[in-house]
Amino acid sequence: MNQDNRPAPGIRRRAAPRPVDIQPILTELIAVLKPHARGLRRWSVMKAMRDNRKRKSRDIPHKFEDDIERVFRRFCADTAGTLTAANENAPFYRPPETAGEVWAMHPERAEALLAGEGMDALGRSDHTDRSRQ
Repeated sequence: MNQDNRPAPGIRRRAAPRPVDIQPILTELIAVLKPHARGLRRWSVMKAMRDNRKRKSRDIPHKFEDDIERVFRRFCADTAGTLTAANENAPFYRPPETAGEVWAMHPERAEALLAGEGMDALGRSDHTDRSRQ
């Protein structure tokens, strides 16, 4: 800090992280994975979601891929194989029999989540990601 209580030149303060409404990303992610019963590679998911947003002339935030990854992880069954209430209702998973990073979905769990039935079992009562605040 200099004498005027301003940051020194070249030093910027970090902006407060923005809260992310995960519902649109969750809905788009489900739509992308739904036709692919065996899943898609992460790269293909990201490309499809970007292409869908471009085609619909929707905003693509600077950290769009980070937001997608965060939503997938938040609603993904643990790979450790332990059965918990969250794992039993998690709509997304990584198929163990595939090489590379493949994302897949349980369609019935995804529909239940969108209908609001799975949110309590997953321990999440709202559709806003508070981890970025």
